[in-house]
Amino acid sequence: MTRRATAPVLTALIALVFVAGCGGEGSQTDCGLDGCTITFPRSGAAAVSVLGIEARVVGVEGGTAQLEVAGQQIAVPVGGETQAEGFTVGVERVTDAEVVVRVRP
Repeated sequence: MTRRATAPVLTALIALVFVAGCGGEGSQTDCGLDGCTITFPRSGAAAVSVLGIEARVVGVEGGTAQLEVAGQQIAVPVGGETQAEGFTVGVERVTDAEVVVRVRP
């Protein structure tokens, strides 16, 4: 009985930790239990702190976004994913105005 009562409370606390862990100036974040989606402006030096790490767009060349995640520089093609510092990092889309990145634990 105690297990059933604590499961919803634990789930709510985990959700609060993930949502509280997302944020940054110049970008928009949408966080949930499965990670964060970050919309960076394509121009500028916006950085965001998500899930306890800092992420930013370094640049875009062709169909590949150059990102810095927790101090590690990575290149991720649009629609692709890679691992960085224990997180899965994907680039959902790149437009003239924005770069949309997905970070999952």
